[in-house]
Amino acid sequence: MSPDASTQNSTLAGHLLDQFAGRIARSRRPYLLGLSGLQGSGKSTLAREMKAQAEARGWPTEVLSLDDFYYSRSEREVLAHQVHPLLRTRGVPGTHEIELLLSVLAALPQASDKLPVSHPRFDKGRDTRMPPSKWPNVTRPPKLVILEGWAIGLRPQTLAALDEPVNALERNEDPEGVWRHWVNKQLRAYQPLWRKLDVLIVLQAPNWEIVRKWRSEQEEELLARHAPLAMDAETMVRFLAHFERLSRHALATLPDLADTTVEYDDNRHVIALNHS
Repeated sequence: MSPDASTQNSTLAGHLLDQFAGRIARSRRPYLLGLSGLQGSGKSTLAREMKAQAEARGWPTEVLSLDDFYYSRSEREVLAHQVHPLLRTRGVPGTHEIELLLSVLAALPQASDKLPVSHPRFDKGRDTRMPPSKWPNVTRPPKLVILEGWAIGLRPQTLAALDEPVNALERNEDPEGVWRHWVNKQLRAYQPLWRKLDVLIVLQAPNWEIVRKWRSEQEEELLARHAPLAMDAETMVRFLAHFERLSRHALATLPDLADTTVEYDDNRHVIALNHS
């Protein structure tokens, strides 16, 4: 991360915590802050900075990533056989174990040394979950929980919106719309989780093309470091095609649902903060 980006993240994290400080301080249970941003928007980095600053203020804080609750590769293989082959690829609604995430959130207020709360970690290099022995343990009730992910807060599309494919992947591999209808239906199961959010912050990219560029840049950095299973350009294009439909839907709808929207330009500079 460049010095400018680090400074911007530090300033932004402080501003967002200031905005909700009164509510966090008054809350009698862990305050659940949703941090929603599309791929490459920097949500994980911002969440870590917010955790560091929140703990400096005396608020025990946990960061949960929606990505860590992906089903294992073998479980997605079952979905691919039973529902649709495109479910082999992690990412879309229906490939997360939402019930497990809800149970972790329910257990956190009672976390202690005697009753630690563990939560999963997903190894993207191996495309499956780490063994439970490597899961983090929470041993204190948090004052603040930051839930970050690319689809946080997203509502299902209308059925009419599902009629036309948005790209070649949908046109060629989901011509009957089975996959996209199933994914949209699964998104309904995420709504009880979204309703538990005390606040929703959305990191808003300029458009889908920029999101694709940001995410591809991340993968190019991994390739340059010879990271295992880093995707080449062609593989990356196919991977991102799984996300295009709901990413475009998120760009169009999430700002109206957010308590705060952080607008970025093409270079990830913050250009506006909008509070509802």
